[in-house]
Amino acid sequence: MEEIYNILIIDDDEVDRMAISRALKAAGIKMKLLEASDYSEAVEILEKTDFDCIFVDYLLPGKDGLAVVQEIRASGSKVPLIVLTGQGDEQTAVELMKAGASDYITKSRITPDLLSATLRNVIRIYEAEVQIELFNKQLKQSNELLKKKNRELEEKREQIHIQNLKLLEASETKSKFLATMSHELRTPLNAIMAFSQMLQRKNKGNFSRQQVDMIERIHGNGKNLLALINDILDLSKIEAGGLKLYPEKFDLSQLITTTVEELLSLKSQTELDVKVELKLRDTKVFNDRNRLRQILVNLISNAIKFTEKGMVLIEAKEISDTHFTVSVEDTGIGISEDSIKHIFEPFRQINQTISRKYAGTGLGLAITQSLVKMMNGIVSVESQLEVGSTFKVNLPRYIKVEE
Repeated sequence: MEEIYNILIIDDDEVDRMAISRALKAAGIKMKLLEASDYSEAVEILEKTDFDCIFVDYLLPGKDGLAVVQEIRASGSKVPLIVLTGQGDEQTAVELMKAGASDYITKSRITPDLLSATLRNVIRIYEAEVQIELFNKQLKQSNELLKKKNRELEEKREQIHIQNLKLLEASETKSKFLATMSHELRTPLNAIMAFSQMLQRKNKGNFSRQQVDMIERIHGNGKNLLALINDILDLSKIEAGGLKLYPEKFDLSQLITTTVEELLSLKSQTELDVKVELKLRDTKVFNDRNRLRQILVNLISNAIKFTEKGMVLIEAKEISDTHFTVSVEDTGIGISEDSIKHIFEPFRQINQTISRKYAGTGLGLAITQSLVKMMNGIVSVESQLEVGSTFKVNLPRYIKVEE
């Protein structure tokens, strides 16, 4: 459907107004046409109606076309203005264009085709300018919104930074507190254990069986408590960056065999079979013997603790000239898919209730993972509930310690 244009003609010459009207109709322009004989009359019309284009005669009574163009533009209107000039007024036309006229036509050259082409051209340019202005306005709004979002993000980033600093400070404070308290607890605990050992060795014949049992319980519980304190102390050192590795060259097969023999006392069930398979061509490694033993103790003791019957298999083998792996496989209670992602978190256990069957702080695997990372290795786990678990530690044969 062809658009209908609202057009205003401002000209004091009725013949010229009629000529323009006939030319526009002859060009097939669909329009609503209004006429004004001077600028005062045009102002009254402009206050009531919006136009798609205005034709302005340059020679108006009391006010020329240049002043009319300037006033219309000063009012903020951007409606297309086509000025009608006399013959030889090209210089005047240039001034009109500078003042804001959209185009000009000399009256002697008016034809339907020229009017139609000029009208459609100025309206097309006007609509394009309106679209550009709208786009620029939207772009400005988007930029302002983006600036606002950036300010909000910067404020959030600053808040997160401050919060991270507070968390870091709290973590350091906690680690220092744990280290201090662990040290303070170990001193009296070592004394309790030493005294209980002395009572066991020297005065065993002077106590009744019940008293001897109580002394053994004191010593046993002291050992368990010391192990828990040592775990907490190790974790606090790791978190504070105070734990160091002291590598040396030693026999890995011998370390595994000795560690397994020491832990066999944990096996309370005769139905549990603990096996060791060593598949190492070169058994020599360069690592921290005590910390590697700690890793083995954590993994093997867990396997024995959580496996009432079946098998615990400890296997060591080379995966390359520079790396080896130690795996601990069991047929124990296994770990659910939901729980497996949390097992390396400190103080996390599969069963968090007070009445849990298996005791412990939940620090062993967290410490194991931290130690393995310090050795530039990887620890992984595969498990199925009620079927069993396999923990694998992949380590370099020779570790490098930062100075």
